[in-house]
Amino acid sequence: MDSHKRSLGFISLAFLFITCSSAEFLIQQVTEGKGTENNSSYNVEANLGETRAFREERPSSKIVTIAGYSVIKGRFEPYESSVFEAAGYRWRLVLYVIGNKNDGGAGHISLYVRMEETDSLPYGWEVNVDLKLFVHNPKTHKYLTVTDGTVKRYNAAKKEWGFGKLISLSIFENTNNGYIVQDTCSFGAEIHIVKPAEIQEKVTFISNPPNNVFTWKILRFSSLEDKFYYSADFLVGDRYWRLGFNPKGDGDGRPHALPLFLFAQGFKENTVATNTWGAVNLRLKNQRNSNHRQLYSAAWYPIRSDYGVGVNNIILLSDLKDPSKGYLVNDAIIFEAEMVKVSVTNIVPV
Repeated sequence: MDSHKRSLGFISLAFLFITCSSAEFLIQQVTEGKGTENNSSYNVEANLGETRAFREERPSSKIVTIAGYSVIKGRFEPYESSVFEAAGYRWRLVLYVIGNKNDGGAGHISLYVRMEETDSLPYGWEVNVDLKLFVHNPKTHKYLTVTDGTVKRYNAAKKEWGFGKLISLSIFENTNNGYIVQDTCSFGAEIHIVKPAEIQEKVTFISNPPNNVFTWKILRFSSLEDKFYYSADFLVGDRYWRLGFNPKGDGDGRPHALPLFLFAQGFKENTVATNTWGAVNLRLKNQRNSNHRQLYSAAWYPIRSDYGVGVNNIILLSDLKDPSKGYLVNDAIIFEAEMVKVSVTNIVPV
């Protein structure tokens, strides 16, 4: 429906060039405090990079209402709103009710936000703005929101940004579409400052980090109970790890196979706590030759402790207990974890 292609007029609505008595119409301006936009359901249409969406929430920076649109209909002079404050700066809305022809806006409503009172800003100043302009539709109780997804760079050479084709007059002035009700219409704007980040979170993957092999010898294996046993913690990268197993089996390997898992624990002091990548060779050592049982495992380990990744069957218990195999010697087994790759996270300048 054409009425849903409205470009939400930015706030200054009334370009009001008054050649008539001020009693004939009223321009009401409402400046609201800074706020965070609530994203309810949107009806979105995109055209040539511009996005038009309907939402229920009012604009957070400025609203201008014109009561008596027919008085200024067809005037070519721009209406400039009063100065308002948003995001720590001073602004003004500029409205063309028959369009800004210098910006390709003929036959449209054109709406802009101009930065004011910039003399006190330092030399070479620049303010990056995420700008949304609005047109109220009282019939649907929603605001047509217009944006193009680009950051507007306000500076000494360019103090005014907006949309020459906010909404076509054929749509806006058709009373069936609901933008003008009882000769009254409203426009609005939202101004959010985009401050470039000065730091970033950098994730680095380290292959074969220092001290990356941990060996754990378990004595008196035959006397162990049906529960999980855990090694001491060992530090690789910025995180502590430990091995764990149940001598009676676990999961689908129970009761015929021996499991082995690597668990992520806490973090080294003064490090950045994030998900951690852990790639490991899990081994059950052969104590007579180099025929070790080995499994490679790689996963993102969450921030919380005691998350384990591994295998339920690194060896069958029948093979483990076979004296000729060399895995259980003098009632002892040896596990080994070789951390082949881990991630570390740092906060660094961009």
